[in-house]
Amino acid sequence: MRTKDEQKKEALVEATVKLVNEIGFASSSVSKIAKAANVSPSTIYVFFENKEDLLVSTYVELKLKMSKALLEGFDDSLPIRDIIKNVWFRTFDYIHDNLDDYAFMEQFANSPYGELVDKEALEKHFVPIIETFERGIEQKIIKNVDFNFLVAFMFNPISRLANPRMHHGFELDEQGLETAFTMAWDAIKL
Repeated sequence: MRTKDEQKKEALVEATVKLVNEIGFASSSVSKIAKAANVSPSTIYVFFENKEDLLVSTYVELKLKMSKALLEGFDDSLPIRDIIKNVWFRTFDYIHDNLDDYAFMEQFANSPYGELVDKEALEKHFVPIIETFERGIEQKIIKNVDFNFLVAFMFNPISRLANPRMHHGFELDEQGLETAFTMAWDAIKL
């Protein structure tokens, strides 16, 4: 059995993200991914069972990377609004600094491949954030609505604001970010 070289695995993940973003899931064949990663096609099978496993594993790896970034410096002793504001700004920074990874995650989540992910296992990596929203609801700071509504109104605007390709000629400065957060917070607070 071949030795698993982590640099090759990382190259495969990066190539997968790049190709899927450029040509889509269907056109991103194992051979094209391997070529883009500068490895032989058989190398993919050292790390992954098949193309589907490569795609799912890439998504999971990116989500874990994102959760780590969002939870960096997480302090649950702060007031609910401040905790959510910190997470909101970290989310903005993460998306802005990782546009290609985020585009892959969005595309993946909206594809049939999204059904292949163990969402409960992934959700565990975001528990501190989820618990903050739950505490906010219990303390009657946040509206008691389905969590999907809270996420949509709080975090979905970031997808657009953090991506300069989505708003040509619009410069988002610190004051604009504060305004955007306040608008998102106003949508979910009681």
